[in-house]
Amino acid sequence: MTRVFIDGSAGTTGLRLAARLHERRDIELLTLPEDKRKDPEARKEIMNRADIVFLCLPDAAAIESVALIDNPATAIIDTSTAHRTAEGWTYGFPELTGQRDKIAGSRRVANPGCHASGVIALLYPLIHNGMLEPDTPLSCFSLTGYSGGGKKMIAEYDSETRSPLLDAPRMYGISQNHKHLPEIVRVCGLKQAPLFFPVVGDFYSGMEVIIGLHASQLKGPATDLLDLYRSFYPGPIIHADANADESGFISAAAFSGRDDLQITVTGGNERIVLTARFDNLGKGASGAALQNMNILMGVPETTGLIL
Repeated sequence: MTRVFIDGSAGTTGLRLAARLHERRDIELLTLPEDKRKDPEARKEIMNRADIVFLCLPDAAAIESVALIDNPATAIIDTSTAHRTAEGWTYGFPELTGQRDKIAGSRRVANPGCHASGVIALLYPLIHNGMLEPDTPLSCFSLTGYSGGGKKMIAEYDSETRSPLLDAPRMYGISQNHKHLPEIVRVCGLKQAPLFFPVVGDFYSGMEVIIGLHASQLKGPATDLLDLYRSFYPGPIIHADANADESGFISAAAFSGRDDLQITVTGGNERIVLTARFDNLGKGASGAALQNMNILMGVPETTGLIL
């Protein structure tokens, strides 16, 4: 039986992971008493005893935790930003070319960021297949539920005395230095970072990432895009659908509570809209982490996922 430990189980991603893992019969979930949860020696002992360790921590704390693990057999899945572009770490997006085998043979897996997952899911197949040049100027818009901001933001939105400014969507990352940009650039092989506009809305979970393109930017007919995505992502975790129209709307909350990701291609022949919809806590966080754990364990990737 695979022994699993979550370092940072009190956070949003850690709590969802723990709830899912408690339902599994093929793992032993290792835990620490509350008074030992921040004890370095206790954490070091239990992490080196585990087969797989999830790090659900801020970046600095994740780096500290990695330093405590000296058992070469212990695999780490880090959900923080700390190691997504670091040497010696495997980027945990199995659907990318050759990545599934790399994850299976790795002991250091960096889970993708939520916004980055949507952007990469849309751009990587186009660049990999020569449909889009890597130096194309791009703009990406991403709308997310407030759970993506962690416990502090959740408390802020759930407060009875919250600011009325939270009643409307709020753009952030306005410096154009969002922490997910480095992994987007590196994984997609872009020559320049896209303009990126993340927005948090007054809903708990769900996400839609949108990229607009002119047909003149493509190295092939726009009518080929849906077939390209369907070929690249045969499903069931990432799937491309012909129509997501909901009476003229496309809701960011449609995949809340799920672990899959839907890609749609809309617009016309001249202006094309690419949309990725998923749960920021699902394929954007804990769902992706569970998928990577399944690959490390050698069990079907969809085990324990909600699709």
